[in-house]
Amino acid sequence: MMLAAWYSIDWYSGLEWVYYLLLGVVLGLGWALNILGLPGLWLMLLGHIGYGLLTGWGYYIGWESVIALFVLCVLAEGVEFLAGAAGSAQAGGSKRGMLGAIGGGLVGGIVGSVLIPVPILGTIIGAVGGSFAGSALVERMIHPDNQRAIRIGIGAAKGRFWGIIIKSGFGIVIGVISLITAIPLWDGYDPETGSSSPTIDPTPTTIPNQAQSPVFRQRMRDLFESVHVHS
Repeated sequence: MMLAAWYSIDWYSGLEWVYYLLLGVVLGLGWALNILGLPGLWLMLLGHIGYGLLTGWGYYIGWESVIALFVLCVLAEGVEFLAGAAGSAQAGGSKRGMLGAIGGGLVGGIVGSVLIPVPILGTIIGAVGGSFAGSALVERMIHPDNQRAIRIGIGAAKGRFWGIIIKSGFGIVIGVISLITAIPLWDGYDPETGSSSPTIDPTPTTIPNQAQSPVFRQRMRDLFESVHVHS
């Protein structure tokens, strides 16, 4: 019985590492979608929350890290919007031109990823070029002035470029915080004391140090009760 319970704990611990790897995949995907102008940072936040729910809320991930990542997401969206608006506004662009830049950036990012098979670089080039084309085309439809349309398109492209750079930087910070707080190396929540710090049991034991974790002991008790009921 003891051996079976021990292997069950090891299996569960291994499953947590699988969840951790999946979290890394979601974070990478969210960061890449961010370059396209899609809400990739919010996908990263959802992945962080999902990992916390799968591994048990409070073991590794709690409200502190979720709130911190949420604030970073909001700041990143605000900075990106201000950068794009500033680039277009300084060149004299209209609101419709800004919408054209957003749509063009999305389409351009996808096309650039296909035509320029260089990870990240192709997407950035496509998104910046698409913002230029989308903004310039819309402004040319509003005012039949080629020089004005080109000037505004260049402004929109600059804004898009700096928006991508700044928001990608936020994405890296979000990813690092998520991976550090989520790494399943120790049980972050003590169900006996309610403390977020690990408790060390000074009682000598022949079981590995992981057994000194309060969460480990709780899981052991649950397993023993389950075995007892089924037997």
